[in-house]
Amino acid sequence: MGVECVLRELHIASSTYYRWRRAEKEPCEPRRRDVEPTEQIKEIHTESGGIYGSPRVHAILKRDGVHVNASGSSD
Repeated sequence: MGVECVLRELHIASSTYYRWRRAEKEPCEPRRRDVEPTEQIKEIHTESGGIYGSPRVHAILKRDGVHVNASGSSD
């Protein structure tokens, strides 16, 4: 059974499915920008022996000139 049959049965446009698939391979700009700080956050946390929480990690990133949103919502 091809994907088109399943999409038709679920009333999902094939263009929606293929856009979703493409987004997995080619992430949008905001997702690409998130990769570097995420790696930095993991590194800071690991180097602290796993004891630094978000306030301290955020302070270190801020000190290093990396802007991140501490509230967790997009800015």
